[in-house]
Amino acid sequence: MQRATARTLAGMADLRVRDLVDALDTAYPPCLAADWDAVGLTCGDPDDVVERVLFAVDPVMSVVDEAIETGAQLIVTHHPLFLRGVHSVAATDAKGRLVHRLISNGIALFSAHTNADHANPGVSDALAAALGLVVQRPLVRQEGDPAGVGTGRVCELAESVTLEQFAEHVAVSLPGTRHGVRVAGDPQREIRTVAVCGGAGDGFLREAAGFDAYVTSDLRHHRAQDHLAESACALIDVAHWASEWPWLEQAATALRSGAAVRGGTVATNVSTHPTDPWTAHLGSTS
Repeated sequence: MQRATARTLAGMADLRVRDLVDALDTAYPPCLAADWDAVGLTCGDPDDVVERVLFAVDPVMSVVDEAIETGAQLIVTHHPLFLRGVHSVAATDAKGRLVHRLISNGIALFSAHTNADHANPGVSDALAAALGLVVQRPLVRQEGDPAGVGTGRVCELAESVTLEQFAEHVAVSLPGTRHGVRVAGDPQREIRTVAVCGGAGDGFLREAAGFDAYVTSDLRHHRAQDHLAESACALIDVAHWASEWPWLEQAATALRSGAAVRGGTVATNVSTHPTDPWTAHLGSTS
């Protein structure tokens, strides 16, 4: 009660879960999400007051623990907790236990997934900014939308560098992971135009083929091999988590701005705890 009174005297409104959901939906409209996706509020009371928000890529137990430690009442993740229908959230499996831990600690969970991928600015804009690239347009435009909405981004470097130099730049610009950075192509190839796609992007190899390099995640063997056989662009494969992590600060900034528009303030933290699933990378010994 004293905290709420102090905020009222300072002329600041208490922000509730529903206010912050509205702010995030404004930045990353749910209508931009793929039809198979499950975005928005997963659990939490829309009427609960929120003073601190934690941003993370994945809704996993270590992130919930971090929210508890930092006093966050809302977690915003890129990846949804559930992408398929469920019939139970009993604490008999990992996701059920996570839901119970959230609820028992009064923490709401919200996700912005493919809507954040497609928004302008969105996930790929944040990836491009982390790499110091100048964004020109979407790699794949959202049908019927002229406002820069779509998947991936077509970018340009300020000056040409070799593929080897650019790959080294990518490696030091993104959070470190055991996956590291994989490169396919002539190390001395000149790189100036770059396509980027945060997250799994091998479905857009055809669209990226005409540029000098393509930075994305989860490239599969046969698709990469067929792509290179056509003398298409060089490939830089980074960890899925690392390619999407830069978006967290973008989203946190958007939320703080949205909170101000709604007459309040909210503290934000970006999780630096790596939720990339791979724990070791061993080079070939022969």
